[in-house]
Order: sequence, then structure tokens, then C-alpha cells
Amino acid sequence: MNLVALVTYLLVMSITPGPNNLVLASASVNFGFSRTLPMLLGMALGLSLQLGALTLFLGAVMSLMASLQLYLAIAGCGYLLWLSWNLARAGKAGGGAAARPMGFFGGLMFNWLNPKVWLMGFNLVMVFLPTQMDPWRAAIVFALAAFFTSLPCVIVWAGSGVAIGRFLDSPLRLRAFNCSMAAMLAATAIWLLAEMMPAHSLGALMA
Repeated sequence: MNLVALVTYLLVMSITPGPNNLVLASASVNFGFSRTLPMLLGMALGLSLQLGALTLFLGAVMSLMASLQLYLAIAGCGYLLWLSWNLARAGKAGGGAAARPMGFFGGLMFNWLNPKVWLMGFNLVMVFLPTQMDPWRAAIVFALAAFFTSLPCVIVWAGSGVAIGRFLDSPLRLRAFNCSMAAMLAATAIWLLAEMMPAHSLGALMA
């Protein structure tokens, strides 16, 4: 296993804009870094657990996962579109006591509905998993590498949201920011789904 290439891949996938990072940046703008921290830790841990589980089980259920891949993408993208709609309608967090970010458990489970993480996991196993390596050992290596690589990346995104929040002290600018982030999140969902469709159509033609 090429650990340098593995960490580089995880770093690029974790630091680039995606549903996790967009939601984190928006949450830190609206709620602050400390209230976003549980969600941040949940996302980093959830990513590592998901990649470890995919590494462990993907080989045994490859045909089933391939047949379900499109439906998983549709469900995940539908959730992201719903999330973007709620993000666009969000107002100033301080306006109500009930307003709060997603939380640790929400962050932990968010990845399972994130199409980018599913694509990342499939590619990770296909490209970096040595055929002779024990699946349990590979799952532990992938999970640890994902956690320690993604954690500083999501901290950067949440921290950037705090810095941005200092310039969004007016309701109008905050609404513009939330709508922009919502549009980017929706575009990401549609783009990820569009990536899945040609591969699925090609697989149906070859079946």
C-alpha cells in the first residue's frame, strides 16, 4: 500500500468543497466554532468509520453495492437538496433558543447520506486496497488515515466560517451567504448525481 498516495488522495478529497465542508462553514457562521465542534468531530469520525466499513465489506458484496449505487446516490442527493433548501431559509442563529447546529450524532450519520463520501469510499477501495492485504488490517489503516487527514481539513472549513462570520453581522449579508452556500450545496448534489448516471447507464447497456 502506498501510504503517501493514500494520504494525498484523502487530503484532496477532504479539503475540496463538498457537502460536509459547506455545511460546516455555514454552521460556524451561524452558530460559532465551539457549537459546531461536536458536529465537526462527528463528521471526521463518521467518515473514518464509513470508509473502514466499506473497505471491510465491499469486496464481499460488490455486486449488490453496484446495483444499489444509483439508488444510494439518489437518496443522498435528495437529502442534500432538502438540506440546501433549509440552509437558504436559515436566519440569524441568535434569534431563537432552539436554534442549534447538527450535533455530534448528526455529524456522525451525515456521511452515510453524502454521495461524495460514497464515491470517495468506492474509489479508495478500488485503487488503494492491495489484493493480498487482510481486509481487517486494511480497514483499520484506511479508517485511521481518513480520520487524521480529514480532521484538520474540516477544522479549516469551520474556522473559515468563523472568520467569514465577522463580516456577516447584518441580516442581509448573512442571508446572501446562506443562499450562496445553499446554491453551492444543491449544485454539488446535482453534479454528483450526474456523475453517477452515465456509469449506471453504461452498466445497464453492458448487462
